[in-house]
Amino acid sequence: MSEKIVVIGSNSFSGTSFVDYALNNGSEVIGVSRSPEPDSVFLPYKWNKPDKLSNFKFYQMDINNHLEAIIELIKTVKPGYVVNFASQSMVAESWAHPEHWMMTNVVSTIKFHDALRKCDFLKKYVHISTPEVYGTCQGIIPESTNYNPSTPYAVSRAAADMSLMAFYKNYKFPVVFTRAANVFGPGQQLYRIIPRAIFFFLTGRKLQLHGGGHSVRSFIHIRDVADGTLRVMRHAQHGEIFHFSTLRNISIRSVVELIAEYLNIDFNESVEIVDERPGKDTAYLLDSTKAKNKLGWSDKITLEDGIKETIAWVKNNLEALMSQTPDYVHKP
Repeated sequence: MSEKIVVIGSNSFSGTSFVDYALNNGSEVIGVSRSPEPDSVFLPYKWNKPDKLSNFKFYQMDINNHLEAIIELIKTVKPGYVVNFASQSMVAESWAHPEHWMMTNVVSTIKFHDALRKCDFLKKYVHISTPEVYGTCQGIIPESTNYNPSTPYAVSRAAADMSLMAFYKNYKFPVVFTRAANVFGPGQQLYRIIPRAIFFFLTGRKLQLHGGGHSVRSFIHIRDVADGTLRVMRHAQHGEIFHFSTLRNISIRSVVELIAEYLNIDFNESVEIVDERPGKDTAYLLDSTKAKNKLGWSDKITLEDGIKETIAWVKNNLEALMSQTPDYVHKP
């Protein structure tokens, strides 16, 4: 019998990519998201895989407004695993309505955890956290690094993480945490820097680069992260935290320059430098040694190959993407 997984936030880029990866690895998956399924261009589990879709069911429910229904679904399905990607996820926008971030990422999420801890059939709960909880860091940081959040988004995620760790220590709640570097790949929403740069360059629009793009990040392909998440779900010990990152750190500007080079676009004519966003961390660089040693995980897809794959996805779906808004639309 295949393992049964409930994925909360299955419409998110990381969520839908994990659903696709888990289906390809023989799992039965129940997806839950607050919005209807988006255009299939953003759903890799629908790309030429009709045989796999029989193992997937989707339910439109919101952790803020349908928590009882979500818990009832989980009690009915009795999955061995719950993987939670749901959150208010935008960093800069969290300054405008911090209460929305606190409601979803703290209040509703902790209510969800409190109900979930009473489900004795649950083998493991995978909480998808974020390196934003560390704030700006010096050097390459391990999972034991203290929290130093610098935005409402990061504060809200750190609060939920600390609450979950207390649940683990007090209730033996079977939680494990993951934190990944900047994910990218085919299917990512157009407000993220890599698909946005590709889409804007291909459609002749000028790309705004905040703060000149000098912030340093590690960009990791989403399939490498989905692989790590599935390994955590299956093999990690309760209470553990795992990082997923590459060894390559690169400025956002250099990534955009690389995309411009691949598309034969003049960077200076196609990019507009604008002010930095408030509270943006200049760097967070994650040490993934623990995931490599304990889970046998490693990143396999290079930045160059991933960008070329993402360029091909945008080009092949340009007509469908033209009908989508390229900007983030906030939903409370």
